[in-house]
Amino acid sequence: MQPTHSRPDSRSDSRRGSTFRTFPTPDRNPHAGPGRFGWVRVIDGLDPQIRHQDILRITAGYEFPWDYQRSLEFALFRTYCVPSISALLARTGEFEYRPQKRYDDTALLMGELVEHGYDSDRGRESLRNINRMHGRYAISNDDMRYVLSTFAYDPIDWIDRYGWRRLHPHERLASYHFYCQVGIRMGIKDIPDSYQGFRRFKMDYERDHFVYSDDNHRIGTYTLRLFQSWYPRLLERPVAAAVYALIDDRMSAAFGFPKGSPRVRAAAETGLRARSAVVRMLPKRRVSAGAGDPGNRTYPGYPVGYRPRDLGVQ
Repeated sequence: MQPTHSRPDSRSDSRRGSTFRTFPTPDRNPHAGPGRFGWVRVIDGLDPQIRHQDILRITAGYEFPWDYQRSLEFALFRTYCVPSISALLARTGEFEYRPQKRYDDTALLMGELVEHGYDSDRGRESLRNINRMHGRYAISNDDMRYVLSTFAYDPIDWIDRYGWRRLHPHERLASYHFYCQVGIRMGIKDIPDSYQGFRRFKMDYERDHFVYSDDNHRIGTYTLRLFQSWYPRLLERPVAAAVYALIDDRMSAAFGFPKGSPRVRAAAETGLRARSAVVRMLPKRRVSAGAGDPGNRTYPGYPVGYRPRDLGVQ
């Protein structure tokens, strides 16, 4: 059963009922007001079903851009614990030979959808690219649903643990509604019709499908090496120790990774929460950090000079 939506207005998709409006900057939004929680006041006044695109753009681009990016890294990492997913990735060779490019393609395409809206010109172009890439392979609907669920819920869980504030209930529901609509446009069937139902599907899928395989280990190792490549070589072992500590026991077993050290986990979480304490004292962000990555390794200066069609397997 697909999610239901309120009747759209004239700026909505007439078939699927999602409204996207460009909201004003904090300086010009009469609801934002001064102070660090100005965007929360905006979110509080938006309907999370109808205005989910606006809400998620605030969450990912203004309030938690760093956390949102890190959480999606771990969300993708989590999906490689499913043997059918990791087996496909192993066959393509993308993670063995071009892990940075595949990571950048995924991050930027999802960023385009969040920043510009899935029915904008750039959003539709991104979805065509995503669907074209997926269309090359035989991917089960259940695996597609599961990957979609990680995008919806892993950022919520990360921000609840490490963000500078707790998420507003509207932000949680907006994430669900946003990714349901993305899933519909990707042709994914049988998306649960409630926030709780989709989360329950995610948890059940992990319980039933997170088992060890050699492909899991191979893709997990390639991804760990990618994470390590972002830091000086002398930090390779500490980075690996931090990753082992931050993933849960079920993921460790599915990857065949060593169980993380509780002491390292405590230190890593202390560092993440200390960062959030600093962020909490900063003024609210006035320019979205979404869909822009000038320091991108594969696409330098992105988005200047690039379109979504330039991303992905050519």
